[in-house]
Amino acid sequence: MYSFEIPEVGGGSTFSIKVTWSQKLLYHEGQFSLNVPFSFPSFVNPIGKKISKREKILLNVNSGVGKEILCRCASHALKELRREVGKMGFLYDAEVLTWSSADFSFSYNVYSKDLFGGVLLQSPFLRDFDDRQMFCCYLFPGDNQSMKAFRKEVIFLIDISGSMKGNPFESAKNGLLSSLQKLNPEDSFNIIAFNVETYLFSSLMEQATKEAILKATQWLNDNLTADGGTNILAPLEQALKLLAETTDSIPLIFLITDGAVEDERDICNFVKGSLTSGGSISLRICTFGIGTYCNHYFLRMLAQIGRGHFDTAYDADSVDFRMQRLFATASSIILANITVDALESLDSLELLPFCIPDLSCGCPLIVSGRYSGNFPDSVKLSGILADMRKFTIDIKAQKAKDLPVDRVVARRQIDLLTANAWLSGSKELEQKVAKMSIQSGVPSEYTLMVLHHTLREEKASETILIQNVFNKINPLKKMDLQTKIMLGNLCVGFGNLSATAENIPPGTEETKSSDATEMFNAASNCCSRVVERCCCMCFIQTCSYMNNQCAIVLSQLCAALACFECMNCCIELCECG
Repeated sequence: MYSFEIPEVGGGSTFSIKVTWSQKLLYHEGQFSLNVPFSFPSFVNPIGKKISKREKILLNVNSGVGKEILCRCASHALKELRREVGKMGFLYDAEVLTWSSADFSFSYNVYSKDLFGGVLLQSPFLRDFDDRQMFCCYLFPGDNQSMKAFRKEVIFLIDISGSMKGNPFESAKNGLLSSLQKLNPEDSFNIIAFNVETYLFSSLMEQATKEAILKATQWLNDNLTADGGTNILAPLEQALKLLAETTDSIPLIFLITDGAVEDERDICNFVKGSLTSGGSISLRICTFGIGTYCNHYFLRMLAQIGRGHFDTAYDADSVDFRMQRLFATASSIILANITVDALESLDSLELLPFCIPDLSCGCPLIVSGRYSGNFPDSVKLSGILADMRKFTIDIKAQKAKDLPVDRVVARRQIDLLTANAWLSGSKELEQKVAKMSIQSGVPSEYTLMVLHHTLREEKASETILIQNVFNKINPLKKMDLQTKIMLGNLCVGFGNLSATAENIPPGTEETKSSDATEMFNAASNCCSRVVERCCCMCFIQTCSYMNNQCAIVLSQLCAALACFECMNCCIELCECG
């Protein structure tokens, strides 16, 4: 979090702050939910005389689908302003004596008894680095109770290395046990705990009876302690052998780890070459990372190869909940082996993710990408149902109206392409991710962020003081620190082998951008005499030749481009000496 003060605000003054951000909607049991912080601490209310204040929330909902929206619940008294197919508008406007003490929440669903979907098309905008057309294909599970979930054969791989000791292991164990309770009696399961060794709950797959689950619970509680190093390949090999003869069910590996290992690329290539099955459905892999020391892009890629899902928890308190949510999605597959025809006729096609995941009753399916050529008016989407019957649905393609498809899919595409770039080592893909980051304003592993202050009037006289503050924290030569602050890379990185080897528990790492935060706060506190100022966030693409002086020159270029106005500034750094 970055914060700064606005000094010397006179009584009766009005100032406005505009914040733009992207946020993923939560989806649960057919409902989309939005939660926005809207609670204010009591000390912001003036002491003494009660002064009337106005709160106002304008909410526009564009579902992107041609189905009726049903509003389910809202935290504030919303007045409906308009209603169209797939769109709604609401207003909350109230006179209050104290500012809101509750966050704003809103939920809705797009009702359909049957499975439904569509394709949204968008043309590249002016100065887009990629001149191909954009598409986003979506599929919703609907509310058809007759569509049953697949039978499952699932193996949990749980990391019990020394870094998992304490809360991480207990939270992961609770999440695993809660997931076991959600299995049906016709499902089967096994558990493999691993550090540098592997420990099997059973030499064979066990039916998910109450007795077997109780036995597994006792085994987890009585026989496992977190200790030692991390070896992920060995338990994966054992799990693949146990699931080799799976037929007429979903074979699923659910990997839980908090660490990074040196052979991650070898693991991905090994799994990629092993994805065959005696049955009609190949292996599925879901991965769950705890903390920032594990390589999120390795786990994401492993899940992508296995047509599964990836999630993470940055603190022990959220491990149990997020694990259960991920397993609920992975274990409720209603349509598998999904393919989309008519795309082969396009001149070129980029599909993300490259393996289309299954459709679960707890999660919509979304794939997106770029293409050149004439996109068909409709496409056939096919898959296999739980009873092994083939299922086909026609979905229509239409131009996206009032919906920025590029912004909706930016975070997802950047993460997927970064995982691909990590596995392949492709510099071309890294460059592409950096360009997407700059274009969309979404941070990436290959870009840095610069905070740039632009002033309408005379600069403050505390430049020397700010220079000293900046130099104390992170000295950069000859940088006008009143106007430019390097916030650095704001992403999670590619894992930490040293921390894993030393068994450092997740959550003990220092906040990655704490220095930048201190610089931001120090600089803003010193700028008390600035009459007007704006902030300009700049993404700078990094490369192997990137150095601090390059960043200084580019940030100075940002200052020239800003023209004393608040704007978003994007600069590409290619090969600087």
